[in-house]
Amino acid sequence: MAYPQAWVVDALLSDGVPVSIRPIRPDDGTALAAFHDGLSEETAYRRFFSFKPHLTDRDVERFVHVDYRDRMAFVAVLGEQLIGVARYDRLPGTEDAEVAFVVADAHQGRGLGTLFLEYLAAAARDCGITRFIAETLAVNRGMLDVFRAAGFREETSREREVVTVALDIRPTDAARAATEAREWSAAVLSMSRLLRPRSIAVVGAGRREGSVGRSILRTLLQSGFRGPVYPVNPHASTVEGVAAHPSVAAIPHPVDVAVIAVPPAAVLEAVDACAARGVHGLIVVSSGFSESGPEGAALERRLVERAHRGGMRLIGPNCLGVIDTHPGVRMNATVATRAPVPGPIAFASQSGALGIAMLERAEGMGLGMSAFVSMGNKVDVSSNDLLRYWEQDEQTRVILLSLESFGNPRAFSRVARRVSRSKPIVAVEAGRSAAGARGAASRTAALAAPDSAVDALSRQSGVIRVDTLEQLFDVGAVLAHQPLPRGGRVAVVGNAGGAGILAADALARSRLEPVVLDAGVQAALRAAVPGASGLGNPVDLGAGAGAESFRRALAIVLAADQVDAVIAVHAPVPGAPVAEVAAAIAAAAAGAGKPVLATFLGMDAPPAVPGTEARVPAFASPEPAAQALAAVTAYARWRMRPEGAVTVLDAVDPDAARSVVAAELDGRPEGAWLGPEAARVLLATYGIAAGPAKEGAAVQAVASAGVETIVGVVHDPVFSPGGVSIVDVRLRLVPAVPHPELTVRRLRPIPAPLAV
Repeated sequence: MAYPQAWVVDALLSDGVPVSIRPIRPDDGTALAAFHDGLSEETAYRRFFSFKPHLTDRDVERFVHVDYRDRMAFVAVLGEQLIGVARYDRLPGTEDAEVAFVVADAHQGRGLGTLFLEYLAAAARDCGITRFIAETLAVNRGMLDVFRAAGFREETSREREVVTVALDIRPTDAARAATEAREWSAAVLSMSRLLRPRSIAVVGAGRREGSVGRSILRTLLQSGFRGPVYPVNPHASTVEGVAAHPSVAAIPHPVDVAVIAVPPAAVLEAVDACAARGVHGLIVVSSGFSESGPEGAALERRLVERAHRGGMRLIGPNCLGVIDTHPGVRMNATVATRAPVPGPIAFASQSGALGIAMLERAEGMGLGMSAFVSMGNKVDVSSNDLLRYWEQDEQTRVILLSLESFGNPRAFSRVARRVSRSKPIVAVEAGRSAAGARGAASRTAALAAPDSAVDALSRQSGVIRVDTLEQLFDVGAVLAHQPLPRGGRVAVVGNAGGAGILAADALARSRLEPVVLDAGVQAALRAAVPGASGLGNPVDLGAGAGAESFRRALAIVLAADQVDAVIAVHAPVPGAPVAEVAAAIAAAAAGAGKPVLATFLGMDAPPAVPGTEARVPAFASPEPAAQALAAVTAYARWRMRPEGAVTVLDAVDPDAARSVVAAELDGRPEGAWLGPEAARVLLATYGIAAGPAKEGAAVQAVASAGVETIVGVVHDPVFSPGGVSIVDVRLRLVPAVPHPELTVRRLRPIPAPLAV
């Protein structure tokens, strides 16, 4: 068989360090022999059950020549060294294969054996192998633990000092959970290295005022970063009053993260120097990569290959840096002159300049940030990695995303669905129109996804999708400081009758319910605020209502069982200072257990309503308040839904399905609609009983209620298979169970099988 390039991947070791895994090649003989020579006597003995200090030429020839089907081998490469080998050999005429692993002594205990097993199992299943047989010494506890932790069905037997393990490698829920847990933990650790560094080098910290490197160095120093900062400049002895070093290699102390701000032609040299110095992670702000054309794209591929080969994760390129406000870090590695105040919101933006502008908006709204990441071309670190990290970050309660593309929508869906159960995700995506998609591609080489597919992904994953950057922060403000509503029944309380009516209309347009308050609540309002009118909802406190009237009325309305949320509307009037009204609203909202939003009419910059944890979001008009509340309410309802489970289809025959399709395409390679009988047979191969089909219909079935429904499957270049039901048109992503190997971060993704 041809060399299986699709299996060349980058994965993460258990400590978060990237490693390259690929099928073995015939030219690996010299490296394989050197690898074996470097093994300790104990490791070599555990592999071969005898003392074998060197591989013979015949051994090397046999090991490096495989057919990639009945005999398969993977190697792991870190830096320039081969650090592990794993292989299987099919037992002739069976669905069983013998499997063996060996990992260099210095890299044992880093999860490489687990990665090898996942990849070998996936490759073997593709070739019809269903069981692995392994023999290992009873003292080899590490290897036995790898087999037990994989989640496969296992049978073991022992004869003297040798344990025989038989693994049924067909996917199980336990195996998928084990893979997900491994990947999740590794991603979190890799992000910790980047977002919580103990020391930073700025490569390209120039002397010229206004240069990017110097600006980032300055903000790092001004933000009070808790660790040392090392400028790297071969032409300067000091930069910003700090001693400079001619190269990364010349820095006398360990470096966790390097910010690279040099011309694109010099980036690879800087990356190699960082790898040689043992730097853990890179933030590449340099531009001129895939966003600039084919040559830049080729340079970008070499960039990430060099970074991963050196064991480093990479943010960027073409980004504007990273901020972490944790009191133990206080890192502002961006050109933003003012770091945001600490707070509960984490924000990731594909556009650096836009992201920094939105940080200024957040500051104006009084919103505190836990972190900001400019992802740039996100050739390595993506929103999926950041979501995993922020899920466990105690400083973060709300996650905001500004995206221009989806790298791996299926992975995003799985990750977001889990994170959204505990922390809300709010996303705005650029490139929704044809013109916007062209613009996104020219800026960050983003491949914009179809709008309907993104909507489907968001609904299924619990992601709150908004249309504008203003809505992104409006919704984020509500989520950061207010509890989730129990339902969609909303009361409006204000001192301007017309504005209250507009607010009620905005709620109705947003599919919320301006609930009619019952007689008891109205009576209580009448007694507490004698001048109030229209007490059914909206509640008009009268133009002269001051802070105390707002406090009393809100307390009564919030206590009503029939109310899930409240919007307070205030029109500035003499004798009722806005600051006092804002304080009264905050006092009423504190401890109510229901969301309260405030609207201060006619104010371009509504006042920050007092309070910390229960700060009330303030808006300049009722419409954005209603829209934000509607988005939060929809999310709350999603959180209340049962999680559900992905159905695993057992009685399926993919080979028969392929035969049906191949037969239909044999004479019509350009494609065509299936005839009624062929459609019935195709569905039957997946256990679907079709109703009477008509000519011209791809699939036609009759629902239990007697409603005719047409179901089809489309293949999107970004989202892969997706489904659409016509009549009441709804698009959903196919909930196919992924192969475990598909969840690993990689340079070149493994093609997913079509799942219907």
